[in-house]
Formats: sequence, structure tokens, C-alpha cells
Amino acid sequence: MKKKTVVTSALPYANGPIHIGHLVEYIQTDIFVRALKLSGEDVIYCCANDTHGTPIEVNAKKEGIPPEKLIQRYFIEHRRDFEDFNIHFDNFYTTNSSENKELSDYIFLKLKENGDIYTKEVELTYCPNCKRFLPDRFVKGKCPSCGAENQYGDNCEVCNSTYKPTDLIDPHCVICGTKPITKKSLHYFFKLSNYSEKLKKWLIENKNLQEEIKNYVLNWIKEGLNDWDISRDAPYFGFKIVGEEDKYYYVWLDAPIGYIASTRNLGTKMGFNYEDYWKFENGRIIHFIGKDIIYFHFLFWPAMLMGSGFNLPEDIVVHGFLKINNEKMSKSRGTFITARDYLEKLNPEYLRYYYARSLSRKLSDIDLDIEDFKEKINHELIANFGNFVNRSFSFLYKNFNGKTSERFNFKELEEKILKKANDVLNYYKMVNFKSAIKEIMEISDMGNKFFQDMAPWKLIKEDREKAHEVLTFSVNIVKILSILLKPVIPTVSNKIERILNLPHLKFSDLKFDYLSKEIKKPEILFEKLEEIDLIKKDPFTSVDLRVGKVIEVFPHPKADKLLILKVDFGSEKRQIVAGIKKYYSEEELKGKKIVVVFNLKPAKLRGEKSNGMLLAASSENDVGVLTVDGNLGDMVRPEGIEFDGTEQIDIEHFLKVNLVGKNGIAYYGEKVLMCGDKKVEIDKGISGKIK
Repeated sequence: MKKKTVVTSALPYANGPIHIGHLVEYIQTDIFVRALKLSGEDVIYCCANDTHGTPIEVNAKKEGIPPEKLIQRYFIEHRRDFEDFNIHFDNFYTTNSSENKELSDYIFLKLKENGDIYTKEVELTYCPNCKRFLPDRFVKGKCPSCGAENQYGDNCEVCNSTYKPTDLIDPHCVICGTKPITKKSLHYFFKLSNYSEKLKKWLIENKNLQEEIKNYVLNWIKEGLNDWDISRDAPYFGFKIVGEEDKYYYVWLDAPIGYIASTRNLGTKMGFNYEDYWKFENGRIIHFIGKDIIYFHFLFWPAMLMGSGFNLPEDIVVHGFLKINNEKMSKSRGTFITARDYLEKLNPEYLRYYYARSLSRKLSDIDLDIEDFKEKINHELIANFGNFVNRSFSFLYKNFNGKTSERFNFKELEEKILKKANDVLNYYKMVNFKSAIKEIMEISDMGNKFFQDMAPWKLIKEDREKAHEVLTFSVNIVKILSILLKPVIPTVSNKIERILNLPHLKFSDLKFDYLSKEIKKPEILFEKLEEIDLIKKDPFTSVDLRVGKVIEVFPHPKADKLLILKVDFGSEKRQIVAGIKKYYSEEELKGKKIVVVFNLKPAKLRGEKSNGMLLAASSENDVGVLTVDGNLGDMVRPEGIEFDGTEQIDIEHFLKVNLVGKNGIAYYGEKVLMCGDKKVEIDKGISGKIK
């Protein structure tokens, strides 16, 4: 019997836009599924938006809308972005569905029936200011294992260790910044430890899993598995636990069940039984995930499936993160590029190709180097493949009205190309797209060399029939290449099929034959890349704000409105001229810890050197300087915006940075200016423009 394969990608969270880092996984999965379908396999690609959890509940509240409205908005946006990148789901659904609720209850009760669920009182982080329990992602602090700062309450993104929010060092509530307290609550737990041996056996016996991941997970099992807290307290946007009123399933319980729910929903629409894929013997499950969610997919998820009678994944393909110009994606550095940002500037199939040529079964990160991207698209996809297609089609159309010859005989080259084509198919099945693209480009090289060596522009003058055979063979190579590239650049392959008058080609059509067709007029397939303007750098990255203490103040000798300040930054002292004499006496300023633009180009103000600029907010009637109780010389930043090391900026650059005061607190956009864990305050509680 044919295997019935369901393939999934990790569920995108319905709380923000799809970005090009997300697209690594969805493009990878889509290429794999397209390759299986072109091979004639029975395969479906099911996914859904992950819609539950505190972030969605809190952000909906901020916007003054119900969570259902927020998740619907992102559902529409996500589906649109995926479609525009030619990512074809057989079903793209939502975890906030009746099918998912029913399946979550079913699995929970099955596990409970097995004795795998129990309750116990736990001490949790609780924000006394927000008056709510704080889930993992709403507490940040230092990792208890490696000391990395700014880590969430469930796992460290630096060392990948997992822990409880109460284990964090110097924690704070991400909603309001308050230090949380501990408070007791009765929670449901899943006995993950009951499945240690079964998980170990599954991992060892499964030959498909990546060895580096397998060893990683086996080491976790060896160290001992902690039982899993699967409940959350109200307020929470999610499914209520069976028989409870203020307890909800933790989002990580019902989110992966969304894979099954999406399949079930498709089965209802298409008239098949979802259990064919998830429960019966000929069902096959393949997941694609990022390396940040290994723990959940290799431990919790298979244990839940074991305990509730579902099939285990045959394969879980794990990929690395995306870097831009060899750096982590960053909003402040302008390298946080959404799918929509990209689509407004560039062809989506260029990104599909570039990712494909970088993806293999290895866990290494992928680097989208903008210059390398441009070079690879222009030289490989356009100058190599595109040029060969254009020459073959154009020459045949111009000299033979597009009609192909009824015969040709280039057996040796034909056999070499078909052997490589077969290698490509195997690489697709192995999810080794990097090697597949390498082989495809080598076939394109062979085609170009054949065309150049045979020189049909000369041959046609001496032997028209032979030139016709050469062009027909070249067009056959184009057909082979378009089929092999169909999983990667489907739109271009479909265009080639239309020109060839051969629609819906599959891998079974990978052969040289007498086309006996009349090709249509060729069309341009690609546009060469010139300048790529994708990175939009936040101007604040170049601004260096520091804490300084005013140690001396005296009037400017030549200006009534100016004061001269001597400011200590710990490692050095500087003179700064400030126009605040009308609002502050010399004594009021002396001893204050102020915020200074440290890398502003020095200037002379009425003959006195000013090396930096004091920041202050102005209201209708008053001015208040920015103050913070930080160490001298410490940096002041909005969260998530790092300083790029720029030595000097001019005043015009600084004026692009829109700082405002709200109720005595300094903001950059919606981000509070911070010095470590301390907010920058505005003297006198002033609201207004900061300059």
C-alpha cells in the first residue's frame, strides 16, 4: 500500500508578521512536499496559526479588541504572505478550532486515564502590579545556567537550557517591569518521566533523525526528564481544561495537536479519514521545525502521541536560524525583514532558490549575505540557467518557427544528464536541497557547454538538419531542468511548461523524447538584480547615550540663556553647553545624574566647546532634564536596539531620533529608555518632546 504522508511546519504564532527567518522553514517544507507530489506520492501539507497564549491575550487588550479579532487579522496576513511566496498548504487552519478543542480534550483524558496526569501546588511568578500570574514568556531575567541576560522564563536562547520562571536571576515582568513575587497555584502536570525509556527506544531505532539532534535529546533523557506543567491560570486565551473554570491548557499542549486538527479539518472537506495519516499503519508523519523548539517536538510531543494512541513521527527535520550578513536578525540594525518588505522589492522565487542552495540536513545556520544573494541569483539562476533557456528557445523559435526535430542522437550526454537528474530526486527525498541545486546547475552547465560547442549559429549554415537536432536536444535539456527546479521555482517552471506546450510535467517525465511540438514565443523569465535595498537601519543604533553626573555648573560668559556643565562619565570628564538657564539654577543641576548624547560631534556654542548634548523634555511651560540612577558611563538604550559603535554623529542625524516624554518617563516610540533595569525618568514629571 502507498504510504499516506502528512507533512507539517511549525505553527506560526498569530501575534506578528511572517518574516524571512520564518520563511526558511516554510520554503524548505514546501520544496520537500512539492518534490514528493511530483514523485507521485500520496502527501498532504497541513499547518495552522498558533493562536493561544498570554501574548495574544495581552496584545489584544492593548488594542482594545477581542483576541479572536487579532488572530483573524494575522490569519489573513499570514495566508496572504505564504501564498505570495508560492508556499502551498493543502490546509492552513487555526488552533482556535472546535477540532483542536475536541482533540486536546481527547488526548488530555487519555493521558489522565493512563495515570500520566496529576495535580500539585506550585510556586509561580506573580506580578503584584499587573495582578496576574506571569507565564514563561512574560518573565525575563538572567539564565540560571549560563548567566545570559534578557532570557525568557522557560528556556535560554544562548545555552538552550530549560528551567522554571522562578529559577531566573533578577527577574522582571515584561508587561510593566515590576519584580515579580512567588505565589502558589494548583496546576496539572504530565509525567514525562514515565516515557523516558520509550522515548529513548524511539530515538535510537529511528534511522531518519539527524544524529546531532538525536544525541542532544538522548543526553537530556540521560540527565533525567522533568514532568511538564501543562496548565495555566486565568486570565488566559486558550482552551479551558476539561472540568475546570479558571485553568487552561498551556499553549504548548494544544499547539502541536493543531497538526492533527488541521488534517482532520481537511479530511472533513475532502472526504477522507484523518486517522489514515495519524493512526493507521500506512500513515507517515514528517515534521519540519527550527532548532529552538527541539525539546518540545522530540520529548513532549512524541510522549503525548505515545500515550494517546497516535503514530510517532517518522522524521523531524531540524534547521538552523537565519542570519543576515552573518549577524542575527535585528530590528534596530534594519535586518528584521518581513515577508511583505521582501515582496515589495524582490521576486519571491529568488529567495526560494537562495534558501534551497543553502539547505541540507545539517543544523548549521543559514546566512543571507545580501551581496552573495545578488551574485548567486545573477550568475547561477539568470546567467547560467536563464541564459541557456533563452538561447535554446529563442534560436529554435527564430530559425524553425518553434518546431522541434523528430530525431536527435546525443546518447552519451543524455545518459550523464539523466544520471544526475536521478541523483537530484534522491537529494530531494533526503532533504538535501543544497546538493540537489548543485547537480541541477551542473546539468545547466552541460547544456550551456553543449550549445556553445555545437555552435548552432554556425552549424545552421552548413547542416540545417543537424542544427535542428542540436536545438531540439537543448530544448529537451531545458525541459529536464524545469522539471527538476519545479519544487524550488514553480512559477518559472510553469512558464517554461507553457512555452513548451507541455503542462503539468512530473518527475516521471524526466526523459529525452521527440517533443514533436511547436513551442510558443519565448518570454523573459528573470530580471537581473541591481541594487538591493532591503535593510532599513534604525537611526537609534548610531546614537550613544550615556549616564553622566554634573559636578560643576557656571554661566556662559557670552550668552544669557546658556549654562556650562562639567560632567563626569567615570572614565572621563567633559564640558557640555546647555540652553536651560531659564529653567534650572546652578545648584539644582549640580549632582544630578543626567543622560547625554555621548557621540555627538563636538561644537562651539558662542565660543565655548560643547562635547556632547544634555537631553531634556519640554512641556508648554517648563523643561525637565532626563535623569537615571545608573552607574557613570553606563549606556542608555531602548530594549532591543543595540549601539553599532558609530564614533560620531551630527545633530541632523540625532534629530531623526524621535524621543518623547510620557508622564515623566522617556520613550523611543513605544520603548522605554532604560539603563540596565532602571527606567529613564524626566525631572518634574514632564511629558513632551525630548531634545
